[in-house]
Amino acid sequence: MRLSWNEIRARAAAFAREWSDAHYEKGETQSFYNDFFEVFGVRRRKVATFEEPVRLLGDKRGFIDLFWKGVLLVEQKSAGRDLVRARQQAHNYFPGLKDHELPRYILLCDFQ
Repeated sequence: MRLSWNEIRARAAAFAREWSDAHYEKGETQSFYNDFFEVFGVRRRKVATFEEPVRLLGDKRGFIDLFWKGVLLVEQKSAGRDLVRARQQAHNYFPGLKDHELPRYILLCDFQ
């Protein structure tokens, strides 16, 4: 179902109200992004995964908070956390991704 811009705006306003007091990454991230995708009429499971495993440099492994291959990489933090460090963490995932998986966009978010 294709949504009109007016419907998307109304859904976005409702989303912002609903999530205005969110702050805890571990407890709220997945619900937050499921609701976020619904603003646009998209079921998140059709396009993106949570906690996508990725190999980091060396023998370490990491987990991308939300990943839509070739489109979006999200690094989510709790309210007030350092998003400069989050950006570096997101970039550290790149060597473990295939060229066609590299995201066009990176979203750093601390719910604020």
